[in-house]
Amino acid sequence: QPTLTNTIEPPTSTPKPLPSQTPTNGFVEAFDGAKAYEHLISQVDLGPRVPESNAHNNTRDLIIQHLSDLGWVVEEQLFQVEGIQGRNIIAKANLEAGPIIILGAHYDTRSISDRSAESDLPVPGANDGASGVAVLLELARTLNLENINQEIWLVFFDLEDQGKGAIPDLDYIEGSAFMASNLEVIPEAVVVVDMVGDSDQRFFYEGYSDPELRQVIWSVADDLGYGEYFIPEVSYTIRDDHLPFLQKGIPAITIIDFDYPYWHTIEDTVDKTHPNSLDRVGKVLQHWLEKDIGD
Repeated sequence: QPTLTNTIEPPTSTPKPLPSQTPTNGFVEAFDGAKAYEHLISQVDLGPRVPESNAHNNTRDLIIQHLSDLGWVVEEQLFQVEGIQGRNIIAKANLEAGPIIILGAHYDTRSISDRSAESDLPVPGANDGASGVAVLLELARTLNLENINQEIWLVFFDLEDQGKGAIPDLDYIEGSAFMASNLEVIPEAVVVVDMVGDSDQRFFYEGYSDPELRQVIWSVADDLGYGEYFIPEVSYTIRDDHLPFLQKGIPAITIIDFDYPYWHTIEDTVDKTHPNSLDRVGKVLQHWLEKDIGD
């Protein structure tokens, strides 16, 4: 089983701000799974988002452009691990409105499909990568910030999926480990969405995740009628981007459907995902932010 042990000693880095404006448009709509699905497809169409590849760089540009167009304050957090350039993307809204809530997802995809016979081919990453990003991009459009009493950060982690030999000398969750080790302010909570687009969707509690926070999120899902998809029982314990924040004593969870047969294979493709799956996750998070903790 993975342990709660930090695995890297990252260098310090100063986030680079990008041009932005105060969010003014599109923050009053319900989350739309179909629109989120368009973001999923757009990423997969670029190709596998292996670090430092053209597809990876183009995906980063796509994320930054979308967020900047919506008026979020966007920063890039640069770091290096074993000569590989990593870039976390941090988008902020409701600055100084209250405690910070981080919603996170990773945007890189694994460089080898080591659970397929064709292990030298990269993972397409429709579910493992694109789905979480897609949810955050649609939330950026639809969150009603006036109903939220927290500062919101949408964080797109880099170098999450390259451990166990995918890229030599890299570990998993490098981007989130770097961010957690270099926080200048402490968030109130961190919610990671990872592999949330599976067309056969079921979310169990993840074992490391903060018990109180995961219970709250699963209760919101049940209130929205999604109880058959969010099962309040521990089924697996996974090393994911929530883990470095838990190491710092920050309440953090991962929402992940790990019962996904195409994980780390060349078959992690768009046809294995569904807009309704994204819709449920997005609506749960929107309701939690706007109605539950926002009241």
